[in-house]
Amino acid sequence: MAEKSGSEDAGTLIIGAGQTGLQVACSLRDLGDARKITLLGEEPHAPYSRPALSKELLTGEAEPESLSLRNKDWFIQSGIDLVLREQVVNLRLPDGEAPGCATTSAGRDLPFGRLALTVGAAPRRLDVPGAAVAGVCYLRDLNQAVELRRRLGGSRRVVVVGGGFIGLEAAAAARALGKDVTVVEVEDRLIPRAIGPAMSEFLRAAHQRRGTTVVLSTGVAAVDSSAGRVTGVFLRDGARLPADLVVVGVGVLPRIELAQQVGLACDGGIVVDRYARTSAAGVVAGGDCTVLPHPLTGQGMVRLESVQNAATQGALAAASLLERCDATPVVPWFWSTQGDLRLQIAGLASGFDREVLRGNPDTEHFSVLYYRGDQLLAVDAMNSPADYLVVRKALAQGVALSAELAADASTPLKALLSAAAAAAAAAAR
Repeated sequence: MAEKSGSEDAGTLIIGAGQTGLQVACSLRDLGDARKITLLGEEPHAPYSRPALSKELLTGEAEPESLSLRNKDWFIQSGIDLVLREQVVNLRLPDGEAPGCATTSAGRDLPFGRLALTVGAAPRRLDVPGAAVAGVCYLRDLNQAVELRRRLGGSRRVVVVGGGFIGLEAAAAARALGKDVTVVEVEDRLIPRAIGPAMSEFLRAAHQRRGTTVVLSTGVAAVDSSAGRVTGVFLRDGARLPADLVVVGVGVLPRIELAQQVGLACDGGIVVDRYARTSAAGVVAGGDCTVLPHPLTGQGMVRLESVQNAATQGALAAASLLERCDATPVVPWFWSTQGDLRLQIAGLASGFDREVLRGNPDTEHFSVLYYRGDQLLAVDAMNSPADYLVVRKALAQGVALSAELAADASTPLKALLSAAAAAAAAAAR
C-alpha cells in the first residue's frame, strides 16, 4: 500500500458547523474514513436544527436545547474534533506534500489535507437610516432566534420586513402570541422567487384572514426611533407603521469570502459541480453558500436553501473527498409551516409557463402544479400532502402527468401516476 502524503495525514477540515458540515462529518465516518476530522464553527452551539428557529422556538413550543442534532458524547465517540466560537481569518490550501492550514480568530492553526466549506449564508441587512437601533432583529441563527423570542414577549406591534418564507413564518409565530403584525413586501406578491402567483395570492389572503396586515409593492425607507429604540417604520410610499419590534427577512448573502481568498470560482455563491466539488482539487462545498447545477436537469446553476439540500450536498461532498463520486438526481423539496398553513414544495418551478390548480383555495386544501409546455416542473401543495408526495415521486421517476387530467381534482394524482407509469413501461417494451 502506498504511503500517505503529509497532506493526506492532516485529515479533513470542515469549516461551518451547521447541518451541511455535520452531514459531511457523519458521511465520512459512515463511508469508513478513519482519518482526522475537524469540524469548526463560529457559533457557541454544536450543530442544531434550524427550521424550528422561525416556528416552534419563537412560540415557545421548543427550547434551544431540544434543537441539538448530536450530543457532545457523539463527537467524542466518532473521533470528530468539534471546535466552536472560532472564525477562520486566514486560509491556505494544500500545496503538493505540504498540508493546507486555517488560522482561526483564536490564533489556532488547523492543518488539513482535504477541505469542506459549509459556511452557509449571512442575513441581508436592512440598509436604511435608523436600521441599527434596538428592536430591529434578524433571524438566521439560534442566538438571534432566542433574542427575538425575548423581545416578542414585551412587544405589541410587530412589523416584518420581507414576505418570504422566514418573514411569513415569523409573522405567523408573532400572531400566535397575540401580536399586531404587519408584513411589508417590496414585490407585488409574496415569495415571488419560489412560488407562483396563485399560491402567492392565497397566502396573502390567508394571512390577512388570520389578522395579519400585508402591504405589497413598497419597501421600508427608514426606521423611526426614540431613545435608541424602534418606534415605527417609514415606507417608500410615505406611510408610517408604528412598531416596537421589526423583524427583517429580506434574503441572505452566501458567504464566499474564504473561497475567494483561496481563488475558488464564485458566481452568486461558491460554484460546485453535481458532486459538490469546487474548482480546486480536494476542496468541496455544500449548503447555502453554493450554487450548483439544476439537480434534475443539470442545466443552469441554482442556489437551494433547504435542509434537504444541506443533507444531500453534505453526503455528496464526503463521497467526493473519498473519490467515490456517485450523484443520483434528487428531487429538491422544501416545506414552510406558517401557523396552521403547511406548504410543501417538490421540484423547481422556475421557467414555468402554466399553472394547474387542483382544488379550491378557499378550503385551504389544494395544490398548484407547474409546467413548461407538457413538462411537469414542480408542485406547491397547501395542506395537501398526497399531491405533494405523488408529484415528488413523478419527478423522481421522470414520469409525465397530463396537465389536463391533473386539473380535475376529483381524480387522485396517484391514479394518474400509476396510469402514466404503466403507459411509459408499455411503450418501452
